[in-house]
Amino acid sequence: MNPSADKLLLFEKVLILKSLRLFSETPETILSELAPLMEETEYQADTVIFKEADIGDCMYIIYKGQVKIHKKQVTLAVLTEKEVFGELSLLDSETRSASATCVTDCFLFKIDQEPFYELLEARPEIARGFIKILCQRLRQQNEKSVAAANA
Repeated sequence: MNPSADKLLLFEKVLILKSLRLFSETPETILSELAPLMEETEYQADTVIFKEADIGDCMYIIYKGQVKIHKKQVTLAVLTEKEVFGELSLLDSETRSASATCVTDCFLFKIDQEPFYELLEARPEIARGFIKILCQRLRQQNEKSVAAANA
């Protein structure tokens, strides 16, 4: 078997998923069911991946590059390799709360909502990682709000 140089093998995708905080406690056997859902996408620097208020239906994993999360001109975060964004859109189809723009050329993995839902039904263990990361982000946001109020 001679895979294309620009396509990652299933086990490589499983290793990438395992390296993410979101899935660090998910067994590899379950991640091997999620890995095929990872669509490889490439973007050039300054490309807008999605805009605030767009309907969200997918999540992204950064394999290479940097992505800026922003509201208009205010940068909320600059994310790098092995970070995820847009994960709330895997759980609901609400509008995006911010925009995402490539700072550099990027190689990303995209996971669409519908096949992810189907996998969640079969493997609820995957939801644990999501719940944990969302709780951490909520705590961080609460701390930022308290710090801003006390400033």
